[in-house]
Amino acid sequence: MIPIPLVVLVMGGWCAIYLADTLLKASDSLKTSYEEWLTSYGLSISPFHIRWQTPVFNRLFYDWGRWKPRLLYQWFNLGMVFGIIAMFSSILLLGKTLIQTLSQMLTEVPSAQNDRMLQVVVPGVNLPVSQLTYFFTAILISGVIHEIGHGVAAIREQVRFNGFGIFIFIVYPGAFVDLFTTHLQLISPVQQLRIFCAGVWHNFVLGVLSLVALFMLPVILFPLYYTGVGALVLDVTEDSPANGPRGLFVGDLVTQLQDCSVHKVEDWNSCLGIISQEPQIGYCISSTTLQQLSFPARVYKRLDGTVECCSNNSLTDVCFSYSNNVDTHLYACLPARKTIEANQVCRSNADCQKDFISSLCVIPSLENQTRLIRVKHSPQIDMLFVGHPLHLQYTVSLSSFIPRFNFLSIDLPVVIETFFKYLISLSGALAVINAVPCFALDGQWMLNSFLEATLSSLIIDKQNRDLLGFLILLAGSTLLAANVALGLWMVTAR
Repeated sequence: MIPIPLVVLVMGGWCAIYLADTLLKASDSLKTSYEEWLTSYGLSISPFHIRWQTPVFNRLFYDWGRWKPRLLYQWFNLGMVFGIIAMFSSILLLGKTLIQTLSQMLTEVPSAQNDRMLQVVVPGVNLPVSQLTYFFTAILISGVIHEIGHGVAAIREQVRFNGFGIFIFIVYPGAFVDLFTTHLQLISPVQQLRIFCAGVWHNFVLGVLSLVALFMLPVILFPLYYTGVGALVLDVTEDSPANGPRGLFVGDLVTQLQDCSVHKVEDWNSCLGIISQEPQIGYCISSTTLQQLSFPARVYKRLDGTVECCSNNSLTDVCFSYSNNVDTHLYACLPARKTIEANQVCRSNADCQKDFISSLCVIPSLENQTRLIRVKHSPQIDMLFVGHPLHLQYTVSLSSFIPRFNFLSIDLPVVIETFFKYLISLSGALAVINAVPCFALDGQWMLNSFLEATLSSLIIDKQNRDLLGFLILLAGSTLLAANVALGLWMVTAR
């Protein structure tokens, strides 16, 4: 469900703004000066919508629109081809997303939600509050780049440019350009297509450039940060099982999980995935050491069928299972750190036979989903973690970037990396959604211009072309509305 305090804050804020606007406009003494103030700053206020428009950037847009006309002509031709492909592809993508959503609703498989390429994002519900700055900044930049595409393409096609503006709708920021409608209607359908497709084209290019920058980030930051030597701990949540005097600390460098080497954050995640899926590994220990460390304890079965042989109150001892030449199911309660440290990992006794020393492979006897994991993290001694591997993955934040100098922030690369990821996702989503042939989106005007450019000789009567366009727009709008409605229900009501 959507958090009630968030709803109250948003609704209360908008009600206060709209009430103040209404009262000022109704006041005989303040109405004129208030409306003049709104006009002078290019502001307009309506329910859940604030809009700001300015001609300050007009000269800059005209300079861009008249720069290298032939190059811009080819650039926006590419954008037109991309826009047409995106318009039809968006229908297929929305159809696939709708089928996946319906399938998830019927089968109630939570993991299926992660497979959908398009998801409804609701701040405070499936978007953490800590990520709101990334989200709103990325969506605003994507919107600005989108509208710059429209504005420059319009000037290139000799359409008068009136101004550029920014708006806020409920909580979502955006941008817009104001074009002279009469000029836009007088140019050819192909010229219109170049203008209408320029927005989604620029969003696609922005997404690609952000993706390239994300992959090149280690190279870009190489003078300040180095990578490939481990995963740097950035944060450990207070309720994390890795938090404590023998746990992980901010600034520690994790280099190994069990026998799995960690060179970057992706290795950390993959190692934890492997550890959670494979059986618990053991540790080689000599028979003599085993006899010295073990002590008598009562053996009993847990509810899941696994065996426990240590006291529940012990924080340092773990029950280990092993086998020898006579018995295949033996158990010993051993001090975990002394048993594990400096001993090689194993999966059977055969892995421990070397140097003619009688050694056994002792394997922690834990509950089915629980693992004992040895974490190497310099400069501290190894951490011994007992629990589900996912608890480590979700409660410990890491980075692949290690600063070369002490004055550098360890969080900066992650901030840049996260921002690029949001820019890729939101700019791509803006391109897909705006390309949908749907009322009030770029796709509506793209479709109308496309039909005029391609079917005017096949369907002579303009009313028939308009009817065809209307039916396609109705289908596209219905498909988009169904995706949004079901997506919102999946996010907020389940």
